[in-house]
Amino acid sequence: MIIGVPRETFPGERRVGLVPTAVKPLTRLGAELLVESQAGLAAGYPDQAYVDAGARIAASRDEVFSTADLLVQVRAAASNPATGQADLEKLREGQFLIAMCDPLSDPQAMVNSADRGAMIFSLELVPRITRAQSMDVLSSMATIAGYKAVLLAANQLPQMFPMMMTAAGTLAPARVFVVGAGVAGLQAIATAKRLGAVVLGYDVRPAVKEQVESLGAKFVEMELEAAEGKGGYAREMDEEFYRKQREMMLRVVAECDVVITTAAIPGKKAPILITEEMVQAMPPGSAIVDLAAERGGNCELTKAGEVVEAHDVTILGPLNIPSDIPRHASQMYSNNVTTFLKSLVKDGKVVLDLTDEVIAGTLVTRGGKCVHPFVRELAGLPPLEEEEQAAADPSAAGSQPPPEGADSLPELEDTDAAQSGSASQSDDEPPADTYRLSEGD
Repeated sequence: MIIGVPRETFPGERRVGLVPTAVKPLTRLGAELLVESQAGLAAGYPDQAYVDAGARIAASRDEVFSTADLLVQVRAAASNPATGQADLEKLREGQFLIAMCDPLSDPQAMVNSADRGAMIFSLELVPRITRAQSMDVLSSMATIAGYKAVLLAANQLPQMFPMMMTAAGTLAPARVFVVGAGVAGLQAIATAKRLGAVVLGYDVRPAVKEQVESLGAKFVEMELEAAEGKGGYAREMDEEFYRKQREMMLRVVAECDVVITTAAIPGKKAPILITEEMVQAMPPGSAIVDLAAERGGNCELTKAGEVVEAHDVTILGPLNIPSDIPRHASQMYSNNVTTFLKSLVKDGKVVLDLTDEVIAGTLVTRGGKCVHPFVRELAGLPPLEEEEQAAADPSAAGSQPPPEGADSLPELEDTDAAQSGSASQSDDEPPADTYRLSEGD
């Protein structure tokens, strides 16, 4: 079989779907790699590196799409609204596509994509299970986003991060507040600590307190309802919860030089956690890095892709941060995809094992239909079993209830920026590295 790697066409995208080191393990699976010319150049992987590894270089994009049995991209479908549709029109029946497709934000795009007859796997839907950790592209990209967010803040701040004792006196360390202790948040905490800042972390899930403290940060506790959903991930809360949360956070934000927010809800607008009142309370020269800018932002004043100056505070709304570190982002993405392919390809052929929860959980389109239950629900379609039954016997349409769980949406899960917040329900006195707040303090 031939695995094709087209060059990414999303504006500003510098990553590539597979790097040269993926050629050998994929060859052992019985596959041949066909790479569009200069597909990896922006990530630091020239054509010759692929040739040296054993891949072939295609002269044109059309050659890749017309020749490959399976395509690997970074962005496709709704994840590439600018030019993704043109690629989808090149797909043919029986072809396979593996990419980040953003199906929860634009489920209708996936329904429309099904008409091509290709099987599309959306890697954002990899289930959060131990076996799938090495295939989890969201965690990989969130790691890079959390790291880069701290560097952006440090570059913007008019002071250094660490405490320094010099002949000219002692310089106080910067205080960094990371909202959300998912993958991106924990990486931001770790990076800020390495740079010498005093770091505070906050999350709505009680379970992450130990993780925050293990990195040397102080955990901010707020006496709010715990918000832990299925699989240990945060779930979406109501507006009253966010109102109380904002009131308590105001006191913490006012004492910090840097705030990094990472709260995102798959397929929905990000919650507002940092209000204009909080921005006004921050010290002059402070910086906010909003990793949820692409989903509307966690800060009330964030503008996606822009740097905003408000109340002597700089608010950064960066987009597509992993693309700013394309070599390692591509390497991590490629490793995730290669591991995924090991579950999908056997002896040079795709073996579609739908009893494998990773394969079944990421398969969005098959046989001209959208087959993923959550994506179908978001698109307003009935459960697939009900639709197929109606097609076979129109008189029976709607007579059978959907299977358990088929019509329910998943609990909140990590995206490139993890959902924020935290609460501890313990009545014990908090340890020294815990920063506890309650309503009315």
